[in-house]
Amino acid sequence: MSDRDKLVVEVIGAHNLMPKDGEGSSSAYVEVEFENKKLRTGSKQKDLNPVWNERLVFDLPDPAGLPYRSIDVSVFNDRKSAAGAGGRNFLGRVRISGSTVASGKDDFCAVQMYSLEKRSLFSHVRGEITLKIYLSTEEGRVVVDGESKPQKQLKKQKQKPNQNQQQQSQNSKKQQKPQEQQQKQVQRTVQQDPIPSDVKPVVITAASSGGPPPEMYPHGGFGFVGSGGAGGADFALKETKPLIGGSAPIRDKMSSTYDLVEQMQYLYVRVVKARDLPMGDSVQAEVKLGNYRGITKRGVEWDQVFAFSKDTIQSSTVEVFVRERDKDDFIGRVAFDLGEVPRRVPPDSTLAPQWYRMEDKKGEKAKGEVMASVWFGTQADEAFSEAWHSKAAGVQPDGLGSIKSKVYLSPKLWYLRITVFEAQDIVVPSAGGGRYPELFVKAQLGGQALRTRGLSAPLWNEDLMFVVSEPFDDYLSVTIEDRVAPGRDDVLGRVALPIAAIERRMDDKPVVSRWFGLGEPKAARFGTGRVHLRLCLDGGYHVLDESTAYSSDVRPTEKKLWRPHVGVLEMGILGATNLMPTKLLKDGKGGGTADPYCVAKYGNKWVRTRTVVNSASPRWNEQYTWEVADPCTVITIGVFDNCRVDGGGGGGARDARIGKVRIRLSTLESDKVYTHAYPLLVLHPSGVKKMGELHLAVRFTCTSVASVLQLYGRPLLPKMHYVEPLTVRLVEMLRYQATNAVAARLGRAEPPLGREVVEYMLDHGAHAWSMRRSKANFFRLVSVLSGILAFGRWVESVRSWHRPIRSVVAVSAFLLFDLCPELILPSVFLATAMVGLWRYRGRPRYPPHMDTRLSYAESVYVDELDEEFDTFPTSRGPEVVRMRYDRLRSVAGRIQTVVGDLATQGERMQALLSWRDPRATFLFVVFCFVLAAGFYTVPMRVVVGVWGVYAMRPPRFRNRMPSPMLSFFRRLPTRADSLL
Repeated sequence: MSDRDKLVVEVIGAHNLMPKDGEGSSSAYVEVEFENKKLRTGSKQKDLNPVWNERLVFDLPDPAGLPYRSIDVSVFNDRKSAAGAGGRNFLGRVRISGSTVASGKDDFCAVQMYSLEKRSLFSHVRGEITLKIYLSTEEGRVVVDGESKPQKQLKKQKQKPNQNQQQQSQNSKKQQKPQEQQQKQVQRTVQQDPIPSDVKPVVITAASSGGPPPEMYPHGGFGFVGSGGAGGADFALKETKPLIGGSAPIRDKMSSTYDLVEQMQYLYVRVVKARDLPMGDSVQAEVKLGNYRGITKRGVEWDQVFAFSKDTIQSSTVEVFVRERDKDDFIGRVAFDLGEVPRRVPPDSTLAPQWYRMEDKKGEKAKGEVMASVWFGTQADEAFSEAWHSKAAGVQPDGLGSIKSKVYLSPKLWYLRITVFEAQDIVVPSAGGGRYPELFVKAQLGGQALRTRGLSAPLWNEDLMFVVSEPFDDYLSVTIEDRVAPGRDDVLGRVALPIAAIERRMDDKPVVSRWFGLGEPKAARFGTGRVHLRLCLDGGYHVLDESTAYSSDVRPTEKKLWRPHVGVLEMGILGATNLMPTKLLKDGKGGGTADPYCVAKYGNKWVRTRTVVNSASPRWNEQYTWEVADPCTVITIGVFDNCRVDGGGGGGARDARIGKVRIRLSTLESDKVYTHAYPLLVLHPSGVKKMGELHLAVRFTCTSVASVLQLYGRPLLPKMHYVEPLTVRLVEMLRYQATNAVAARLGRAEPPLGREVVEYMLDHGAHAWSMRRSKANFFRLVSVLSGILAFGRWVESVRSWHRPIRSVVAVSAFLLFDLCPELILPSVFLATAMVGLWRYRGRPRYPPHMDTRLSYAESVYVDELDEEFDTFPTSRGPEVVRMRYDRLRSVAGRIQTVVGDLATQGERMQALLSWRDPRATFLFVVFCFVLAAGFYTVPMRVVVGVWGVYAMRPPRFRNRMPSPMLSFFRRLPTRADSLL
């Protein structure tokens, strides 16, 4: 044979394939046909960006005739990998002329990327495939039944199909490990070094036989910015096995209530006060342990706690010095031997402090005593949150308050509704000369102001709504004004009303309206009149301060309407790893540093961990608990970099965002501890970046399973949202007011929770226009509709008789149902229930997380990111362009929301049998069994008749509340939780 008697087609990978399995993904394989011979690769399960790196080798008897032949490369979805399915779906094809095959050695052949083409006019195809085609004399590997094997061994394998299978499987796994490691390294490289917008993608020559993974090639074309795929290990959710309290080999009393974190040992020193000192009150205490020391405030009564991490202890004694102000010499000291220090474990009572006689420099008794206590404990100790920590020794005194862990409570928010009816006896002095007055009512509360439309006659009948927070210390100002000219309004009367005096209501019963006399704005020469208003504080609504897709609380404002909680959410914030530095070092040179802390928000309870100073891998190990009133809610956890450590809280300093995680409680199984490392992903103008990993331990416990299951039939929001619904635009405006109210209240706490933290946790500004989000929502909708299209293709395949056996079975079933129509609905519900039970084996084991592929962040363009991070209004052009650009973004933002809502409804349909919410799927499966039995026993005509009469009943017999089925449907989880 010559040295060119083999045609080698290396299938490296594909990118952005069309999902075909009805779950938003595909199990793709490649089939190559040359000279009536077909070879195929293995199937990559549920991956829209598969990587094969497999070589398919064809015999080439006549190399001279290769330029006159073609190579057909087709990509298919392997439906054998899906439960209960078979066959394949077409994903695209490429026809390559033999004249383009490289004639040199395979080491110098270039890798080429081809766009996948349609097979017919109605084919749905997208994506690219990366190939390397050359001539060689080497043997390759082909795939038979999903297993890769050398060609020379095919005949032997056919003769002995059951031998050495286990050994071959182990060898295949060993060969895949280097490729996976190489893929991870490439993804890190691309993540750290995104492709500039002014550099065109180049073809990279593959030096190895396997070829590099496709992540090395900029599939997005010119200006593409990406950092790997969601399927890569960098952006994946990882299960961890921390040594938390529940898994510790030796359990103590702390493990029963503080068992979701790793135990951290601390030496606590409480210095209370001193007495009988010769110097008076100008003294301070100093606690010293090895190289660490903490200093109290000045005076004789301190009551401060110092905590020294046990892994940093390098001394056998801890000393307490009492020093005179601004002097180095000490008045006296007390030393404690660490070998004699007791150990305290909650819920033991706190250790009582004692008076200790001090010693001078010579070891003799000095005048004065100090009250102190010393003990060993863990982070479960009550003194942990208020203690001065040894690892914060370098923090300035002004910044010590900002590094402590705290629990915050959001203010109680109310909707204030003002109904403006009419006004009487209003005198308009500026009217005349043929000008008609333009009267309107303006209501102002703090920095918020709303107004009615302008009318010539004072009859408005309009509602104005505000968000107010307790305590009600403000006054509502209502004025009647006349628009005299553009930019000029005359005040005709004013009334000021205290918010605390306004009536509260819990239902839709109207509040009695009143006439209010208008005071004179100036020394009036005319009567000021009166205005007819109805004021009430609506406590039956839930004031939305979060995005409705990620709401953590759906209870009404009035506590009398609250139902008992149905569960408890426990979260252990263990730590983070590989955090990206966000601040330069103090000398301004290389590297960088971070002072991270974590914030978790659920309901009205916010928690903030302590700040770990100068650490890229902080260990918090703090545990918090929330009462859960509804499991169909979301908890949000964010990581931030503290900018106030050095006392720089002023000057508009803002804590940097490192990333956040959202977890929907309904996707968690009861009483199961989830320990995972969540990737912290943030979108920057240069692309999506991984800022580190957050390690959490989460457990959701139900107090009563029956109560939780009963909730699925109740409305998601309180009754008032359905009896007197608010418009979408009004809800968004009120949400903006609620965010400002929460940020203002938490900003006055100590330590304050910055506005930038509150806005990031509440997704403030998430509804702004973004080309990336619009694409993500569109493809979510396409993924939902792909199931309907797949069913249509299946019906067409049955009609075409491509598979006679399947067609015969389908026609027989149709004739059976035609003869016995009463079996249709029972069979459909029974089959649906069986599919749900079958999918129970493949239910998601991990909670959902941020998905860069679903968010369309892995193949975003530079100009799209520039548009997303642009200011509003835009700063990219002249005034005309600015006006048009802002209008486009406003309209497109609403379209984006509508598309997302449509996708949400479809994803809820998919969630019925996906076991993402195990309780909801269980209820639906049981419901299907009941319906199957009911439709089997009750005649179909009776069912249709009863349903028709029920659907056409008069409006007076209808309830304005949503039905249990609709309420159940609205509680189902969606993939919106995974959007970045």
